[in-house]
Amino acid sequence: MAYVDLNPVRASIATTPKTSAHTSVKRRVEKAKCSKQSNHPKQQSRELLPFVDNPRQNIPIGIQRKLTDYLELVDWAGRIIRHDKRGTIANNTAAILDRLGIDDQQWLAMTEYFEDCFQTFAGGEEKLRLACEVLNYQRLPGLGCCCSLLDRSA
Repeated sequence: MAYVDLNPVRASIATTPKTSAHTSVKRRVEKAKCSKQSNHPKQQSRELLPFVDNPRQNIPIGIQRKLTDYLELVDWAGRIIRHDKRGTIANNTAAILDRLGIDDQQWLAMTEYFEDCFQTFAGGEEKLRLACEVLNYQRLPGLGCCCSLLDRSA
């Protein structure tokens, strides 16, 4: 997949996978950029087989890796200079997760300590406020964690 997704970059038709036309990685990047949880299979492009991480039970249909891992692989491979190819991703181009606004440290903290971070609800501030309104909660439990780990503006 990475070989095919990098073809426009290698041919010097595009400078990054995101700017290449007609590739699955472009669709994946566009969807990841507007998703709060880009690794979640339901927040990935519906037209493509999703990345489903490494589930332990009831393995869903999909690619058994994280989407962010694949994007990093494509980004890394695209930066390698090959003398038999015309193009590469420029070294001064920001890393793919930075370009998408995905903070790898926040993602790692959230997945590693999920139950500690979200004792009642998990979601962005807007969804948390809506859930509390529906349930007539006076206080927003876990608002600090939700804002720092899930809201991109935080």
